Amino acid sequence: MAEMLAANMAPFMFAALVFFLLLGFPVAFALAANGLMFGLIGVELGLLTPALFQALPERVFGIMRNDTLLAIPFFTFMGLILERSGMAEDLLDTIGQLFGPLRGGLAYAVIFVGALLAATTGVVAASVISMGLISLPIMLRYGYDRRLASGVIAASGTLAQIIPPSLVLIVLADQLGRSVGDMYAGALVPGLVLTGLYAGYILIMTIVRPEFAPALPPEARSLRGFKLLLRVLTSLVPPLVLIFLVLGTIFLGIATPTEGGAMGAAGAILLALAKRKLGLGLLRQAMDTTAKLSSFVIFILIGSTVFGLVFRAVNGDLWVEHLLTNLPGGELGFLIVVNLMVFVLAFFLDFFELAFIIVPLLGPVAEKLGIDLIWFGVLLGVNMQTSFMHPPFGFALFFLRSVAPREDYKDKITGRIIAKITTGQIYWGAVPFVIIQLIMVALVIAFPDLVFSGLDRGEKIDLDKVKIEIPQFDTNEPPPPFGTPDQPADDPNADIMKQLQGK
Repeated sequence: MAEMLAANMAPFMFAALVFFLLLGFPVAFALAANGLMFGLIGVELGLLTPALFQALPERVFGIMRNDTLLAIPFFTFMGLILERSGMAEDLLDTIGQLFGPLRGGLAYAVIFVGALLAATTGVVAASVISMGLISLPIMLRYGYDRRLASGVIAASGTLAQIIPPSLVLIVLADQLGRSVGDMYAGALVPGLVLTGLYAGYILIMTIVRPEFAPALPPEARSLRGFKLLLRVLTSLVPPLVLIFLVLGTIFLGIATPTEGGAMGAAGAILLALAKRKLGLGLLRQAMDTTAKLSSFVIFILIGSTVFGLVFRAVNGDLWVEHLLTNLPGGELGFLIVVNLMVFVLAFFLDFFELAFIIVPLLGPVAEKLGIDLIWFGVLLGVNMQTSFMHPPFGFALFFLRSVAPREDYKDKITGRIIAKITTGQIYWGAVPFVIIQLIMVALVIAFPDLVFSGLDRGEKIDLDKVKIEIPQFDTNEPPPPFGTPDQPADDPNADIMKQLQGK
């Protein structure tokens, strides 16, 4: 038994982690306990030395010194302040008035506001709950299909995971060892394309089943003309300015993601002050939630560090690499298997758990296969977005369930009896949007320029096509050193060296 365990330590370690997670143990403690337990077993079997654990304190301090992770509390705080200061309510009301005359106008408004909230808050829970509280009663009031209404709200809220400044992209960049700014730039176009696909689905539904998404009646469109223009300017311009300050400075290289997050947090406080919504209660709630989420991320990261140290010590990374590089189909086969695995695991794990457990194992294999890690990170981000929408464990569905009506109620404006929304209707409403997200995964694989178009990689020189001619020298005389006055002016290598040096 001991010999079999020693020979297969890595598979046993991974299987034990899955077992602990299925039992419901907290992820951070399951990772750390699993790493320590198998580390001690490895020491007893003579596979590891006790000195291995001396590396743990330095690794933990390395996490605390990681400036990139500072962006997580900044963006979380910014999103909470904006969400609780009424920005989402103003946006939904204004854009709902703009799109009201169109069939599906409220659904378009939810998608558009979801994209704007994603670019300003970056927090899925805040987006889904805000739009569920504000727009769901209005959609039900004017006859929207319950499945369509719940699906579009949940899906639009998850755009906060892929549209910068996303917390998921920060974690993915950190785990893959790449720049957060590059990850943001690469994810911007796919995020906008996914937003367009959502809108396209609503357009199709308004053509096929127009009764599912009727236009607002004239009496519901209270703002017209100059009043509507003034509302658009006062509701849309401030968040757009904040988006430019945060994302524009990051993309232009003026600020780091951490500095951009700090500017966003300061901007959110100023906007809340301008709306006269900032108070001690709001600040206390935002700081409390920010501290909880940041602690949650740090504890998972510490647990994954303990697990990763021991897993690599027992050659677990080589086991995973051998397992994935020998898949049939080469790079394409690897991408298909990895995306299927992430899609299935997303039924049971949320995006933080996937990012800290799975991504560190997949990144080195992808790099060895020649896959660009920024593109790979964006691809995984789009795929992990489905973890919020999976019935029956999608967190966006849980958030929406918490604010959706559980009983029939009488609407205060129309006087009509509005039927409750069942859990089954929320699940069925999510299915078309999960399919759209999977289509987006296929588009990113088929058209990698969706990601690369946002990256400035500079002009590359294909070294395979560079022809270098080796000059022939008289064997009786030593050749002159390269780059000296004795070198012939017409030496064929001179132009090549200038080209490689960028001259």
